[in-house]
Amino acid sequence: MQNSLSEQQQAIIPIAAYAANGDLAKLSQSLKDGLDLGLTIAEIKEVLVQTYAYAGFPRSLNALTTFMQVLEQRKESGIRDIEGKTNSTLPKDYQALLQGTQNQTQLVGQPVKGALFDFAPAIDEYLKAHLFGDIFSRDVLNWQDREIATLSMLSALEGVDSQLQSHLNIAKTQGVSSHQFENIQKILAEKVSLQVGQRFQNVLTSFHNQSL
Repeated sequence: MQNSLSEQQQAIIPIAAYAANGDLAKLSQSLKDGLDLGLTIAEIKEVLVQTYAYAGFPRSLNALTTFMQVLEQRKESGIRDIEGKTNSTLPKDYQALLQGTQNQTQLVGQPVKGALFDFAPAIDEYLKAHLFGDIFSRDVLNWQDREIATLSMLSALEGVDSQLQSHLNIAKTQGVSSHQFENIQKILAEKVSLQVGQRFQNVLTSFHNQSL
């Protein structure tokens, strides 16, 4: 277990937050910083694609368009960015719902059930099959990196504290340490805004209190 976030993980945080809240000017600078710190094109694409699961297609599409523009500008300036590895091919017998259920159970640490999913079975299926199946089965980013991105996205959005708390639990299950949570809070406050950093801190404090 690492005590600190890697430079690449630190760079993911503002990229994910600005993609989620739609601040494209600041996203543009964060994308440049991320590339300069060693994130590959493929890794950043994964963060921006995953954004749609938490902030919607419009924010994801706008973020990807901004990334295209950043890459073109850097190319014209003679900067050659690293494309990075591609996702592994899924097995021929891949079944999204089955794999997603397994992924979700492993991520959370136990099977996920509840009244909400009984009330709306379709959302349970979409979460399992598409988010935790199709997206989390892509291995350009590991699960810990995806959770760091998710925490950053949710912190940048208002009114989703319960989901943020749920993903703090998932991140902890995936090995994110208390010190790394503190790193995330500090970066959100310094690189995004004090308000976003405080939102994360408030939910983190509640999470720690419930864990006692």
